[in-house]
Amino acid sequence: MEELLQRLSTSKRVTWLMSQAVVLATACLYALMLPLTMPTPEYGLFRFPDLGSYQTTGLCVVLALPILLVRRLPGTVFAAVLGESVLGDIFGARPLIVLILLVVLSGYIAVRRPKAAAVGSVAGVAAAFVNDIHVHGQSVGGAAQWAGWLALWFAVAWVFGGVYRKRREYLEALQEQTAARAIVTERLRIARELHDSVAHSIGIITVLSGAAARVVETRPEQTRQALSGIETTSRETLLELQRMLGALRRAEPDDAMPQAAPLAPAGSLADVPQLAERTADAGVRVHVAWRGEQRPLPPEIELSAFRIVQESVTNVVRHSGARTCRVAVGYEPEGVTIEVVDDGDDGLGGPGRPRHSAAGGSGFGLLGMRERVTLLSGQFSAGRRPEGGFRVTARLPA
Repeated sequence: MEELLQRLSTSKRVTWLMSQAVVLATACLYALMLPLTMPTPEYGLFRFPDLGSYQTTGLCVVLALPILLVRRLPGTVFAAVLGESVLGDIFGARPLIVLILLVVLSGYIAVRRPKAAAVGSVAGVAAAFVNDIHVHGQSVGGAAQWAGWLALWFAVAWVFGGVYRKRREYLEALQEQTAARAIVTERLRIARELHDSVAHSIGIITVLSGAAARVVETRPEQTRQALSGIETTSRETLLELQRMLGALRRAEPDDAMPQAAPLAPAGSLADVPQLAERTADAGVRVHVAWRGEQRPLPPEIELSAFRIVQESVTNVVRHSGARTCRVAVGYEPEGVTIEVVDDGDDGLGGPGRPRHSAAGGSGFGLLGMRERVTLLSGQFSAGRRPEGGFRVTARLPA
């Protein structure tokens, strides 16, 4: 029910209907108040004595018709009502509702065109001053006092219109900034997903291809194993990219995505053993240790924890030169902890094992892990160990 009310409140059609209803109600109220706010003949003012009730009603309706165009032509409507005020003064009929409507219209125009509203207000005050002097025979001082009060009300309406205009501009700018931040956040999320999902696989493929190139003539069996690992890793990477594209296109219900690429988030702590097996093919043995009672975690925690392990192991493969690393996943009552440690280059090397320093990377891996943990209100640390190697630790609340 709340969702339905929210959709109705933000629907353009509903907004248009409500605005039209307000305009129609204003026109009806103006037509009704014209005869009720008109001074009586006892004050020496002309009240159209020759018009019957039906003619007077018809005249009031005709005078109220311009209000129906106020949303399209507010300046024209203001000029028409001002003309009605001048004609009313000439004929001795001066209903108060006309002046009230002029003030309201001035504030309404000030929301869109403040300069036009100021000019219209000056014209309304000048017309009231001239009519007071020439039509009713008042003194200059009395007419000036009346014009001054009217100018004050016009100024108040102009100020209210300006405040509303500034508030609307502020809300529009705030909405644009929110939309821009949402776009940037989504781009960063997609960039993290692409980096985490592709960087690991590309690192494994790079190591395996280098190993295969070195032993292609001397060790054919090892070459076949490396090529088989490249094929398996490539297929898994392609499948994960299809999942990601499917998630990005989930708003299209008729999208013909492969059934093998579900839209569910890819990667969880349950996939860590498979990650260790793939990494072993690249020459780095991963020892996985589980602490605490394993239990299902929220999907965003599962995915982020797996990505942290994946990126950390990828950095070991690509930059450390180590042959082994240790992954410890601890389940706590209020969260999950992750620790990935390697001992650095053990000096053994091996076919296809690169020995790049950590500084050779782009730095986006550690940045992406830190952003993931920060978004989940967790704790993250990464740095070199005094005894050698590198350590990555993270704690995610769950």
